[in-house]
Amino acid sequence: MNQDALFEAVETPDPNVPPTAFNTPLDGPRRYAVMDSPVGELLMIGDGRSLTALYMAATPGADWIHDPGAFTQTQAQLSAYFAGELREFDLPLAPAGTAFQLKVWSALTTIPFGHTMSYGALATRFLGQPTASRAVGLANGRNPISIIIPCHRVIGANGTLTGYAGGLPRKQRLLALENVRVTG
Repeated sequence: MNQDALFEAVETPDPNVPPTAFNTPLDGPRRYAVMDSPVGELLMIGDGRSLTALYMAATPGADWIHDPGAFTQTQAQLSAYFAGELREFDLPLAPAGTAFQLKVWSALTTIPFGHTMSYGALATRFLGQPTASRAVGLANGRNPISIIIPCHRVIGANGTLTGYAGGLPRKQRLLALENVRVTG
C-alpha cells in the first residue's frame, strides 16, 4: 500500500456518538505488561484501575511493576480487535494530558471503526475552531493510548496519511485492518 494513497471514510461518522469519559490517573506505581500484535510489540501501562498508556515498541521504566494480570481485559480486547472481532473498546482509560489534549483525545473516540476524519474536521466539529487543525494534530500526536484512542483514524485534509507516532506503515496496517477504503 502506497503511503501517498488517499483514504476516505466508508461513511460519514455519526455526530451523535458520545465521546469517551476518561478517569483521572491514580497516583502510585505504574504497572505494565507487554503483548505481541500484528503491528509489533505493545506496552500496556496502567495505574491499577485504568489503562494510562499503550505504546508501540517502547521500553518500561526501571521502577515500574510487571503485572500482566492487571491487563487481562485490555489484552483480550486488543486481541479481538486484531482478529476483526471487536470494533469498539470498552475499557477504563486515564490518559494524562492538558485539558485541550484530553478534549481532543475524547473527540477521537467518536470516530468509529472503519471511518476516518481530517484534522480540520475534528477541529471544526469538536472545538468549533476550523483553524485549530495544527493544534489538533499536535494533541493527536501526543495521544498516549494508541489504537484504543484511535488517533490512526485521523488523516490529512486531502485524504493522505500524515504523521503517526507508531510510523506510517503501522497506521496503514491499522486502517487496512478496519477496511478503510483506499482511493487514488
